[in-house]
Amino acid sequence: MALSCMRCPAAGAGGGAVVRRAAGPHPPPPPSVAFSFARCGGRSAAAAAGWRIDAVAGKGVKSPMDTGVENTATTSAPPKVENGTPSAITVEEFEDLAALSKDDEASVSITVVGASGDLAKKKIFPALFALYYEDCLPKHFSIFGYARSKMTDAELRDMVSKTLTCRIDKRENCSEKMEEFLKRCFYHSGQYDSETDFMELGKKIKEHEGPRVSNRLFYLSIPPNIFLDVVKCASRSASSENGWTRVIVEKPFGRDSESSAALTRGLKQYLVEDQIFRIDHYLGKELVENLSVLRFSNLVFEPLWSRQYIRNVQLIFSEDFGTEGRGGYFDSYGIIRDIMQNHLLQILALFAMETPISLEAEDIRNEKVKVLRSMKPLQLEDVVVGQYKSHTKGGITYPGYTDDKTVPKGSLAPTFAAAALFINNARWDGVPFLMKAGKALHTKQAEIRVQFRHVPGNLYKGAFGTDLDRATNELVIRVQPDEAIYLKINNKIPGLGMRLDRSNLNLHYAARYSKEIPDAYERLLLDAIEGERRLFIRSDELDAAWELFTPLLKELEQKRTAPELYPYGSRGPVGAHYLAAKYNVRWGDLSSED
Repeated sequence: MALSCMRCPAAGAGGGAVVRRAAGPHPPPPPSVAFSFARCGGRSAAAAAGWRIDAVAGKGVKSPMDTGVENTATTSAPPKVENGTPSAITVEEFEDLAALSKDDEASVSITVVGASGDLAKKKIFPALFALYYEDCLPKHFSIFGYARSKMTDAELRDMVSKTLTCRIDKRENCSEKMEEFLKRCFYHSGQYDSETDFMELGKKIKEHEGPRVSNRLFYLSIPPNIFLDVVKCASRSASSENGWTRVIVEKPFGRDSESSAALTRGLKQYLVEDQIFRIDHYLGKELVENLSVLRFSNLVFEPLWSRQYIRNVQLIFSEDFGTEGRGGYFDSYGIIRDIMQNHLLQILALFAMETPISLEAEDIRNEKVKVLRSMKPLQLEDVVVGQYKSHTKGGITYPGYTDDKTVPKGSLAPTFAAAALFINNARWDGVPFLMKAGKALHTKQAEIRVQFRHVPGNLYKGAFGTDLDRATNELVIRVQPDEAIYLKINNKIPGLGMRLDRSNLNLHYAARYSKEIPDAYERLLLDAIEGERRLFIRSDELDAAWELFTPLLKELEQKRTAPELYPYGSRGPVGAHYLAAKYNVRWGDLSSED
């Protein structure tokens, strides 16, 4: 099947059993099989290096990562040696892999659990349609909505159709593609804790799969308190019998170390680690994906990526709106759990990790875990929390956080937080990593700012006066909105005099690339279908992240620390500026140049 997106579903889902990487060296595939992978682009071709069949995960075989559990998989016979070299592949493996080139061998069934919720309507169904529109889904696929609401297939399709849009670079009739996609969407009503209802769902899925190999993906777009009920019922009554079964779990992954560990233990009663895809949609954003490319494929950056040249790193997230009637969920988590412990910490780990030995998922995730385990525990004196209050501007009064009727009166939940974090390793020793995240601020943005050290003995320091920060080189990676990467440099203004200016070397994505940037959910859903785990969070990675933040969160709650109030639409609490100044840092997003 020709793929306009250059990512072949056969490599992960569409053409048969899915392969995954086995331990030890990997022989090359036969030429005919290798060709089918070559059409898929570099990543899927790399996946072809491993020849373990993922169907064992669908049958409940424990992964080697699950310590304390014996590996029940049957050990395969050693490869035959011909002419002094191992044969390329065993007979059984070749038969499984040969099926990868046949479109009729497998089907993928995607079940959105919680199909009537906002996330499903606004993100998941539109992302699935975008993948279909770009020809990135396998030939045989079906989508099932599952929720407690009573709804017919027609009513689901009507609901979903209102959220679908086509790409800017249209190649085919949009309405026809929508009709074709909606015909693949079905609905099943049931309780989240009913094995009987999930058994009926499994029968309905089976009817659409027919005799093909059955691969099933469940997306849990539901509150975390019912994750385990759904996983239990789905694994026992609706999992695949001859292919893989995978489950995408949405954050929050617990509230602290204890609840997160309990959730992981619960999930692993019914699934192995390789079946669990913990999704953090920020890892699917284009500029976060580009982080490793920017660093590891450009000689101009990698030698500078250390404490010798970098003075500080800033990870900034801000929204220009408040909770707006959705304070019930937010109040129980707060901005630290909602944004910092996951989104920003994941970006930090990707930014600071050592060079992985390959682009394989486990190699990258291993390096991220090393970063998280090297970090100093967060101290209360290195954290500032705030909460927005009512403010009138331009004749309009904006409500404060506690004015929201869904927020408990007198709530101390922070809507803003800033923190200074440090990594205790040779590369980053002493470099402050400053995070800040907040709601109801002056702008909406997410960016990474890398401020380099001052030039030693700068010949032109007189031109900048005493404010050496004006001469500091800064690399800015704007994740959203209006994606861009730019480097601030000093240069001479044309003319007879010696006047210096600070200018940007700018890669503005909208100006450079005509193609629309895919939504993060599109990339992550496609990865889950293909079995690519690089952008999903492993259990030990999650444990390390919670170990870093849990003591701080408990101290804030035990001491009932009152957040500093800041006006709606402002730049946040004053305490954040004092925190930055404590480490001789100035927040880069407050500059008039940006």
